[in-house]
Amino acid sequence: MLTSVLIVLPIVGALVVWAAPLPRDATASLAVLIALAEVGLWIATLVGFDFSSPVLQESAQRDWFGDLGVSYHVGFYGFSLWLAGLTVVVGAAAIGFGAWAGRDRARAYYGLMLFLIGAVVGVFAAQDLLLFYVFFEAMLIPIYVLVGVWGGPNRINATIVFVIYTMAGSLLMLAAIVVFGLSQGTFSLIDSGTSGNEWVFLGFMIAFAVKAPLLPFHGWLRTAYTEAPPEVAAILSGVVSKAAVYGLIWIVIRHFPGPVDEWRTVVLVLAAVGLLYGSLLAFRQPDLRGVVAYSSMGQMSLIVLGIFAADDLGSTGAVLHSVSHGLVSAAMFLLAAMLIQRTGTDRFSELGGMAKSRPAFATLVMVVGMFTLAVPGSVNFVGEFSILAGVFTQGWGYAAAGAAAIVLAAMYTLRLISAVLHRDTGPAVRKESLDLRFGELALLVPLVAILLALSVWPAGISDHSFPNGTPTAATSEASP
Repeated sequence: MLTSVLIVLPIVGALVVWAAPLPRDATASLAVLIALAEVGLWIATLVGFDFSSPVLQESAQRDWFGDLGVSYHVGFYGFSLWLAGLTVVVGAAAIGFGAWAGRDRARAYYGLMLFLIGAVVGVFAAQDLLLFYVFFEAMLIPIYVLVGVWGGPNRINATIVFVIYTMAGSLLMLAAIVVFGLSQGTFSLIDSGTSGNEWVFLGFMIAFAVKAPLLPFHGWLRTAYTEAPPEVAAILSGVVSKAAVYGLIWIVIRHFPGPVDEWRTVVLVLAAVGLLYGSLLAFRQPDLRGVVAYSSMGQMSLIVLGIFAADDLGSTGAVLHSVSHGLVSAAMFLLAAMLIQRTGTDRFSELGGMAKSRPAFATLVMVVGMFTLAVPGSVNFVGEFSILAGVFTQGWGYAAAGAAAIVLAAMYTLRLISAVLHRDTGPAVRKESLDLRFGELALLVPLVAILLALSVWPAGISDHSFPNGTPTAATSEASP
C-alpha cells in the first residue's frame, strides 16, 4: 500500500500545483512540502521494511489487461527500496534549490519536477513489464520539457539529441517487452521465466545502455547535462540513470541468464573502456558541469562492471555505489548551480580563489570532492572496492581498468578543486561573491550527512539489498 502512495503522492501533488492559482513563492513552498512529505513517507516505508525477507513487500496488485496478463503490480525489494530512497532525497534537494533560485513559470516547473519524482519511483517499484515501460516513458516527458524550456542557450539542440537517443532505446525496449511477454504468457516480472532470445536481450540491453549511459550510447550526455538547469541535471545524473541499474539487475540479469553469459565479455569490455574513456574526458573538460557529466559516465560504467561480474560482492557493491554516486553527483551539480549564481560561470578559466572568505563553500567542495576521490573510509571507496573485487573473478584486466580509473578520478577531482578554490586567476568580480547561505546549506548538508552516515555503516545498504543473493534467474515467489 505504501508503495502506491509513494508513487501517487508526487503525481497528485503535481496536479495540485498545476491547478492551484498560487503566487510563485507559495507554489514553490507547496512543492517543497510535498517533496518533504515524500521523504517522510519513504522513511516510514523503510522503518517497516523486513530486509531479511526475499519476497516483494509493500505490494499492491490489480488487473489491468487481464487477457494479456498485464497488471498494475508494484512493490519493493531491498535494493529497489534504496534506489527509491535516493530518488526522493535528491528530488527534494533539487526542488528546494528551484525554490531558492526562484524559477519562473513556477506552476509548470514544480509540477513537472514532482511528476518526475513520482514516475522514477514508479520505475523502481514496477513488477510488470508494461507498467515498467509506462513509468520509464513517463519520467522522460518532464525531462524533455524541463531541459527544453528552462535549459541553457543550446537547450533545443540538447533536447532534440536527448529525445532521439532515448526514443530509439525506448522503441527497442517496447519491442523486446512485447516479444518477451507474449512468449511467456505474462508480463509479470515475478511470474515470468527465463528466455534465451538474444534479440530480446539486446533490445533491453541497448535501452538501458542509453539510459546509463554506456559507451557507445553516450552521445546525448554532454549537452543534456550541461544545458539542463543544474538541479534537473542533478536528478538526471544522480537518479534517472539508476533506472538502468534497476533494469539490468531485475530484468536483464534475472530473466536472460543464457544471453548474459554469451554477451558478458562484450559488456564488461565496453564498460571498462567507457570507465577509462569517461574519466579521461572528465579530466579534459573546461567547466565543472562537464567534469561531473563525464565522471558520471565513468561511474555508471563501473557500476555496470559490478552488475555483470556474476558475483554477489560485485552486485551489492553496484547498488551501494549507485546510491553514493547519486548523492555525490547531485551535490556536485547543486554546488555548480550555486557557483553559477554567484559568478555567472562554471568555466575554470574564469574562476579561482573561491576559497577565500567562503569557508562553507570551500568546505563542501572539498568534502564532496573527497567522496568523488573515493578516499579510504568513504562509502564510495567501499562501493568501488566491492565492485573491483567482484569483477576480478571475471579477469584481472577489468579490475586493473577500474584501478586506473580511480587514479584518473583523483586527477580530475584535484584539478577541479584547484581551479575553483585555489588558483586565483579569475576576474576580480569573482572575489566579491558571497559564501553559501543558510537555505543553500539546508539543501547540501543533508546530502553530505547521508554520505557520512553511509561511510560509517555501508553495510546498511550492502547487507540489505539481496537477502538471498543476487538474482541470477527468475524464480516464482508469492507476494505477501
